[in-house]
Amino acid sequence: MRKKGQGISMNVIIIAAIALLVLVVLSIIFMGRMGQWGADVDSCVTKGGTCLSACDAATQTPYPLWSCDEGLTCCVAKVT
Repeated sequence: MRKKGQGISMNVIIIAAIALLVLVVLSIIFMGRMGQWGADVDSCVTKGGTCLSACDAATQTPYPLWSCDEGLTCCVAKVT
């Protein structure tokens, strides 16, 4: 019997399966942390604002793009 091609060895298949499993586990861990990081980035307090029920019109400007708890508004000091 003559073989025309060389087959892939079992060691290569096992190593590839383990590498794929490690990549999947790392991606799950990384994506979980990225979700938390994304929430922190959009936080009003992290950006230098204050979460209040209402902004003081004389000294503060509401900034709705940054997140606060429900019912609160992100207030940023006015630049003079």
